[in-house]
Amino acid sequence: MTILEAIVLGLVQGLTEFLPISSSAHLVITQLLFDISFPGFGFEILLHLGSVLAVIIYYRKDLIELIIGFFSYIKNRSEENKTNFWFSIYILVATVITGVAGILFEDYISTALKGPTVIAISLAITGISLILIERAIRTGNRTEKDMTLFDSVIIGIGQSIALIPGLSRSGTTLVFGMFAGLTKETAVRYSFLLSIPVILGSTVLAIKDLLNGELLAVAGAFPLLVAVVVTFVSSLIGIVWFINFFKRSKLIYFSIYCFVLAFVVYFFLGDVDPNQF
Repeated sequence: MTILEAIVLGLVQGLTEFLPISSSAHLVITQLLFDISFPGFGFEILLHLGSVLAVIIYYRKDLIELIIGFFSYIKNRSEENKTNFWFSIYILVATVITGVAGILFEDYISTALKGPTVIAISLAITGISLILIERAIRTGNRTEKDMTLFDSVIIGIGQSIALIPGLSRSGTTLVFGMFAGLTKETAVRYSFLLSIPVILGSTVLAIKDLLNGELLAVAGAFPLLVAVVVTFVSSLIGIVWFINFFKRSKLIYFSIYCFVLAFVVYFFLGDVDPNQF
């Protein structure tokens, strides 16, 4: 992997991870355009670690409040910490659901569902979902205080569905969160914070791909470092931009993008051998 390829892949991962347009689809397409591939899931996991570090930095105050509130509520059951305690529980519940789904269906998803056709269909489904959430469902008014265990289960199921390549994790969790009646701000915050344990958990599951040395031999240490750093910086930019955009604009623009990309992938990449991915 060249330095230029590392920079481009890092930018693609960082700028698309928290937008409802599927970072996994963009990574696959970019690798195909560069005609490069990496063994296992190690490369994707490294880039995702750059993204999750950006979330941790951006939401550092929220995370500290959640952690302190969680343990304080266990200790003294104070009402002021109740919301943070249950919000933490809801993050854990959705994470467990996604983790179980990932363990059960990892092999099938990584083999049978990774081709261009599946990605194109998934992108189109993402586009349709974004239209439905904008046009057919009113913006909710429920915040963290109003969330229930059922909400976390529903969003966890949505996040599990997003394991299919081409379906956006952030987009799916946003759609399911807003479908549950959450405010835009609550849905975004929950979705982004939910990415932390999910990505860290997937890192543990793919640790063998990071430690076997194959990725380092193929990509090189310095290009990998560059890719992760670029991912971190561009992820921070992507988070700030999307949150500001989402407050004042609509998801319909992302749906149009998903339809265009689905068309390009299906008609121009549809005959590519899935084993190349």
